[in-house]
Amino acid sequence: MWNAGQDLGLRPFGGRALSSLRLEKGYGSFNKDFRPDYTPGETGLDRFIDFDKPDFVGRAAVLAERSAGPKRRFVIMEVEAADADVTGYESIMHGAAAVGYVTSGAYGHCIGKSLAAGYVPTPLARDGAQFAIDILGEVCAATIRLEPLYDPNGLRLRA
Repeated sequence: MWNAGQDLGLRPFGGRALSSLRLEKGYGSFNKDFRPDYTPGETGLDRFIDFDKPDFVGRAAVLAERSAGPKRRFVIMEVEAADADVTGYESIMHGAAAVGYVTSGAYGHCIGKSLAAGYVPTPLARDGAQFAIDILGEVCAATIRLEPLYDPNGLRLRA
């Protein structure tokens, strides 16, 4: 693959660059944003479940969540950070209450903004909803963005 990609401009890249790019597209990461302690409905990965399959491990639980709705939702937030970005496990504040936590984050180099991924209660998971995140002692405003911040229509992926 390496040799075949040389004339196409294939070159090495780092894991932090990949994390930056995935957050700009609104993609979660397994073992950071998606783990066994999050449900399919919370992560948004329930769209890949075949609910018509008669028997699979966790079917009753996933059907119950589908009926009631998930308690929390995975979201991407644009963060007004000055000198540092989130790293993970920072509290997401709504007013004076901690309502969720950051699972990952990075600076989005293509869009020029700091980004955080995390979980908030479903009723609060609205585009434009305002939160705060403490980054190294500085309280930073954070805004949920439900659409990808980079190439929201996926045109570059299809080019």
